[in-house]
Amino acid sequence: MVGFDFSNHDRNLALHAKGVPLPKATSTGTTIVGCIFDGGVVIAADTRATSGPIVADKNCEKLHYIAPQIWCAGAGTAADTEFTTALISSNLELHALSTGRKPRVVTCMTMLKQHLFRYQGYVGAYLVVAGCDPTGTHLFTVHAHGSTDKLPYVTMGSGSLAAMSVFESQWKPQLTRDEAVKLCADAIQSGIFNDLGSGSNVDVCVITNEKATLLRNYITPNVREEKLRDYRFPRGTTAVLNEKVIKREDLSKYVTVHEIGDEQPTTAETMDVDTT
Repeated sequence: MVGFDFSNHDRNLALHAKGVPLPKATSTGTTIVGCIFDGGVVIAADTRATSGPIVADKNCEKLHYIAPQIWCAGAGTAADTEFTTALISSNLELHALSTGRKPRVVTCMTMLKQHLFRYQGYVGAYLVVAGCDPTGTHLFTVHAHGSTDKLPYVTMGSGSLAAMSVFESQWKPQLTRDEAVKLCADAIQSGIFNDLGSGSNVDVCVITNEKATLLRNYITPNVREEKLRDYRFPRGTTAVLNEKVIKREDLSKYVTVHEIGDEQPTTAETMDVDTT
């Protein structure tokens, strides 16, 4: 069989006709960006991990190591991004040992896209792959379905539109290292303050031919401040409008009360003993 298969679509419609709700896409929240500068590449991410409407982790690390000069920023399902990057990092290390050469960024991107395409989007990893190798500086995006892009600056995640607005208005060719770091940090902050799924701090990773530098919590714009006053009030501050006391003797009007010792003793069954 070749071509598209719509059997799952027909199955879902048949189940929905019997009252089963249709499956919904998982909503995730993140802002990740990448930008090439003259001599290297910068990737950055926010640090908020969400579980539905709940902030599960305020300082989650979304920048993943793959190789000494190849790093990756992950959006989507946290477990999928963590284990997918760890798997490709291991395979890339084996590839480098077998070939005797430093791994290339395009090799990492190809491994990722082939792995994700195999699962047709069910592994929810959306990645920004960046690094330097003997062929130059590279920046890719890899989507969960396996599609890829190669651009001088990229954004992904639920805050990607806010971050892209910063790049579109401020990016220029031949950026310096400091300009690229500031541009990526500003783009992440735009996602933090304009997207509910993004928040907390800004992580940055700067990759050059010499080394990769991880700037953990490079900017912390959401430091929790001390409260302006003490909100512990003395007893009696709040007025009591109504008070009702129910005594134990009156509980029988509401529930059935069993006194201790009211239980009827139970007789244990006798065991047949063979006395012969």
